[in-house]
Amino acid sequence: SVLHWHLVDDQGWRLPVARLPRLTEIGAWRREEGGARCGGAYTADEISEVVAYATERFVTVVPEIEMPGHARAALAAYPGLSCRGTPLPVPSGWGIFEDVFCAGKEETFAFLGAVLDSVAVLFPGPFVHIGGDECPKVRWNTCPDCRRRMEAEGLPDAAALQAWFVRRIGRHLAGLGKRLVGWDEILEGGLAPNAVVMSWRGTEGGIVAARAGHDVVMTPGSHTYLDHYQSRDQQREPLAIGGFLPIDTVYSYEPIPANLEPQFAKHILGAQGNLWTEYIPNLK
Repeated sequence: SVLHWHLVDDQGWRLPVARLPRLTEIGAWRREEGGARCGGAYTADEISEVVAYATERFVTVVPEIEMPGHARAALAAYPGLSCRGTPLPVPSGWGIFEDVFCAGKEETFAFLGAVLDSVAVLFPGPFVHIGGDECPKVRWNTCPDCRRRMEAEGLPDAAALQAWFVRRIGRHLAGLGKRLVGWDEILEGGLAPNAVVMSWRGTEGGIVAARAGHDVVMTPGSHTYLDHYQSRDQQREPLAIGGFLPIDTVYSYEPIPANLEPQFAKHILGAQGNLWTEYIPNLK
């Protein structure tokens, strides 16, 4: 079994990195609309406790550290890592934000290398998830540093720059003895060697990756997002992220697509149920 632990996003950074204290001092906190301060972060000891508890029960913990998008919490702490370098708060709202990690600055990769080095110590499992999803290219297209990077690397456009970014991170992870996992957007521009794809925007990305010889986790929104409403009577249910996903639809899901050729089925590692715990106010 696997626990995929999504530790960072635009709205908060929950992972301690000793060499980068502002990540949790600043990046872990946001102001809600009413002005209330919301957030927090785990300590290294708390993470180690979770990993040990999981290991005793034969559960592998896979941490997710989002890049190059969904990075606003990190950029609130270290604004120089964005293309514009403009100080921005940790956002309280949800969505896709245009300020992402700058792919042209070497400081970005020094920062992410330090983060991933820390992750490798805290999480002994073989996988590290780097997100890779929903990264707008608006800033990259006008950033002088990113334009220089594309020219130096012979990259035709910003989509190719993201693929280059992911492959570089993949090499760093390989040096730490880890395999890169990413959402199906990492297919765009070519996959990093040995990368694992999580197919969330339907099943097609997983099929493409499996046919290319890459391992896949099937997690399409149509069947596996457990933070959706379970009935159409939303007024009588606890707050959910949206959508409608009855439990019988979840149980009916077959992870190996019917249109995937049998010789590639071995690359389907299984399915994953996703649950955004911003929508779990307590444990009752």
